[in-house]
This record gives sequence, structure tokens and C-alpha cells, in this order.
Amino acid sequence: MMNVSTHKHPLEQLPFPLTVYLVDDDPTIRDALSLSLSLGGYQIAQFANAEDFLTAYEPAWSGCVVADIRMPGMSGLQLQSALAERNSELPVVIITGHGDVTSARAAFLGKAIDFLEKPFDNEQLTRAIDKAFEIERGRMGRQARIARHSAVLSSLTPREREVVAHVIKGLHAKEVGALMGISHRTVEVHKARIMEKLGVRSVVDLMRLIEGAVESGAA
Repeated sequence: MMNVSTHKHPLEQLPFPLTVYLVDDDPTIRDALSLSLSLGGYQIAQFANAEDFLTAYEPAWSGCVVADIRMPGMSGLQLQSALAERNSELPVVIITGHGDVTSARAAFLGKAIDFLEKPFDNEQLTRAIDKAFEIERGRMGRQARIARHSAVLSSLTPREREVVAHVIKGLHAKEVGALMGISHRTVEVHKARIMEKLGVRSVVDLMRLIEGAVESGAA
């Protein structure tokens, strides 16, 4: 069963709130960590086991998972693997009262943000969470850029896309016109409309936008 604390981090202004998904079978630890983190301004969602978390999991979730390594049923490391199999990029912080080198190595090989042995202090945990949130902000920023570039490029007609493909190669209007079988003045009209649609003022700005779209996977 999931319990959610709706306290929001004061710096959080993303469309999907960053949340700490706390997965631990010990209700005392869950409540203590949830209270501590909530008082620090973090939004918390509690789960009593990994299975409950995976049942509720949505790909759009953002934030990080803080999971105990030893729980009845699926362990924290198994949860970490299950998320990877779902292509989830949610960062994971592993906590444990039974730390060992093998488990720590497995956690970090699975790209865990940190491996914290109980008892740990609040600063250690918040430092790991803040690192995870920083990674998430970067990921969400990249996704937003891809969406923005996709929306912008989708506004172009097939003819305009053809003009753009030639222009970003550095071809002049007469050269583009000759390749497309149209006049250079028609090419200039297309260019003007393209730059108006894309909100750019020069061919250099147009090239930067297209390069950004290519790099982000939007083009």
C-alpha cells in the first residue's frame, strides 16, 4: 500500500514533481524517514515492499527510489534490476542494515546513486537524494528539449523541410532553387516562412536549432 506525503521541495518547479519513493518493509523506519524528509520539504511516497512499488509504478514518475536491500519477497537489488528491465531511469539509493562488499558492488554496478548502511544520518540521505534529483532534472530537461524540438519541426511542411535540408548545408538560394527546380525568390520566401515558424532570425540560428534537434533525437 502506498502512502504519500504531499510536502513539496521549495525549489521544485518541474511539471512532474520530484518524489522520494521510499520502499522499506519496516513501518517504523518508513515513518521516521518519511517524517524527516517531509520536514525537509521533500515529497514522499511510501511502499511496504518492492512488489507494491512495481504494481503502482508509472513511467512518468520522476525523483528517486530509496529502497531497503533486505525485504520479504523482492530485495532492493532485485527492485533495482526490475526497474532497469523496464527501462526506467529513476535513480536508486540502496539502504541496508546488513551491508557487505558484494551487495555494495552489485548496487553500484546497477548504477545506484549511493549505498547507505544503517544507521546513517539525515545529511547522508539528503545528499544522496539531492544528487539523484540533480540527475533527474537533467534528464527531464533533455526530454523537454526533445519534445520542444519535435513540436517545432513538425510545424514545417515537407517542402519547407527540404529547403531546410539544403540551407543548413550552406547552400545559397540560387543553388537550392536549382536543386529543387524553383526560383531563388521562392526559396527566399520559404526561408522567411521557416524562420518565422521556428522563431529564429538568421540562418546561423536555424542551423543551431536543427543541430540541437538532431543531437536530442527529435529530428
